[in-house]
Amino acid sequence: MPIFHYLLQLQKCAKHRSAASTKQLHAHFFKLGLTHFLPLLNTLVNVYAKCNLLQEALQLFVEMPQRDHVSWATILTAQNQANFANKTLSMFPFVFSLDRLLPDDFIFASLVKACGSLGVAKQGKQVHGNFLVSPFFNDAVVKSSLVDMYAKCGLPDDGRAVFDSIKLKNMASWTAMIYGYARKGRKKEALELFLMAPLKNLFAWTALISGLVKSGNGLDAFDLFFEMRREGISIIDPLVLSSIVGASANLAMLELGKQVHGLVIRLGYESCMFISNALVDMYAKCSDILAARDVFSRMSRRDVVSWTSIIVGAAQHGRAEEALSLYDKMVANGVKPNEVTFVGLVHACSHVGFVNRGRELFKSMIEDYGIRPSLQHYTCLLDLLGRSGYLDEAENIINSMPFKPDEPTWAALLSACKHYGNAKMAIRFADHLLSLKPQEPSTYILLSNIYASSGLWERASKARHLLETLEVRKEPGYSYVDFGKEGQVFYAGEKPHPMKDEIFGLLKELDVEMRRRGYVPDTSCVLHNMEHQEKERQLFWHSERLAVAYGLLKSVPGTLIRIVKNLRVCGDCHTVLKFISDIVRREIIVRDAKRYHHFKDGKCSCNDFW
Repeated sequence: MPIFHYLLQLQKCAKHRSAASTKQLHAHFFKLGLTHFLPLLNTLVNVYAKCNLLQEALQLFVEMPQRDHVSWATILTAQNQANFANKTLSMFPFVFSLDRLLPDDFIFASLVKACGSLGVAKQGKQVHGNFLVSPFFNDAVVKSSLVDMYAKCGLPDDGRAVFDSIKLKNMASWTAMIYGYARKGRKKEALELFLMAPLKNLFAWTALISGLVKSGNGLDAFDLFFEMRREGISIIDPLVLSSIVGASANLAMLELGKQVHGLVIRLGYESCMFISNALVDMYAKCSDILAARDVFSRMSRRDVVSWTSIIVGAAQHGRAEEALSLYDKMVANGVKPNEVTFVGLVHACSHVGFVNRGRELFKSMIEDYGIRPSLQHYTCLLDLLGRSGYLDEAENIINSMPFKPDEPTWAALLSACKHYGNAKMAIRFADHLLSLKPQEPSTYILLSNIYASSGLWERASKARHLLETLEVRKEPGYSYVDFGKEGQVFYAGEKPHPMKDEIFGLLKELDVEMRRRGYVPDTSCVLHNMEHQEKERQLFWHSERLAVAYGLLKSVPGTLIRIVKNLRVCGDCHTVLKFISDIVRREIIVRDAKRYHHFKDGKCSCNDFW
């Protein structure tokens, strides 16, 4: 039978992703002695990869008696498509050392794609350099891949230099360059290039919108998404929906997220796994963990991202037992956890004080799954130990771990020292922290808080002065309350507002009832050296209290109130919100800079660990 027939058979296997038929054909080739015919073997490697049989593809590739450029391009592409970009790069040196081949345009394109996926600009520039001195230095496809790589590495100017050198630009290079500018928040340049693009199709819109979402410009992304819909652009690919769901999550705009979810259903993309994963993440971040769980339970297929999204969501909402139970089910279903899964699990333990379980998970990550702990894993473990009062153990780990502690790591321990009143250790940690020249204003505020809570007002004032000389400023505290079609932002302090009198009146009524029930204002979080009564007045006008009062006045009685706060909720406001939830018999959910708080019947889901 002619070779051409077998090549057609393999194409059918690839089209239908038929793993069994592919293996049968391979066995048949072996019997017929066709395992030396290179084009047939190259095709077989490709088909194995398309059938998600990467190990079989690799095994066949290694056993091939000879390999050419097509062989290498095929296996490197297969590694990329299986999300093993690091293996693509690690295999590259063997192209020459094993087969004495220099990379061609297809191999260069695979290498550049791998660098872009990993965000490794240094290696990407090395590949770029090799490409420039090769015979393929003017290949438009490789250049488009380079534009995409530089965009993903956050280097749009390098990408623009390559983009401008392409004589005949395809839409892939245009969309990559648009995305590169948008991803860096360079909206003007992104829009200008978008308007210049020869074709404003769905993929150009997606590049612009997804890039803006990545750079934190979610509102701009939504405006453009609505404009795209008005333009009648058909959503033939769901990636833009995934991006806009992500924008809803970042902005904590639940009602917008629900509308996008409705659109996903109408367009028939609800069965798309990465869309469902995004929806799970969105609902969790918008403080509707029940809706997140509902989407997750309806998924017909789940991957590690699906499980990790719901586990992290449960952890963030203080549902540690649920997060740990989901993890057990994940493992039982044969899904291997990844690095992010363990960040969520140790984080879950941290906020409820499950110290022993957290230690066990950290150990299991290393010994059972071969995952090397990152600095983020160590930070979560240190946070767990610090919050639970194991400060000496935490200090031993920070001195022995294979990473130099960064600002969040020291800040977590400094916060724990403040909580447990260990001023001596706090000052020692503060010295390390200050040597890093922190970028976060909240870090300096934390140091100032430590002095202030000990009544060392002169030192607190000195810390404040240092904050000013280092030219960092504390971000003004604000809280956003969302009613779907209506939302309001409140800043701390007595700011003008049309309903100021009604808000003040309700807060006074609640204050009287709270004091009757035993509430005593905790003024330790007020840094300034002032009279006790004035400190209480400052606490009274914190933004989350104003947002809650407004929510109670404007929302339908009995409905849940959702608030997003940009800073950590202070200890006194946390107590106040517990009292209010009990007095008015309403559930209040607050997403602050640290976690989610579900206040109900005088209790909080965080169990006062936050």
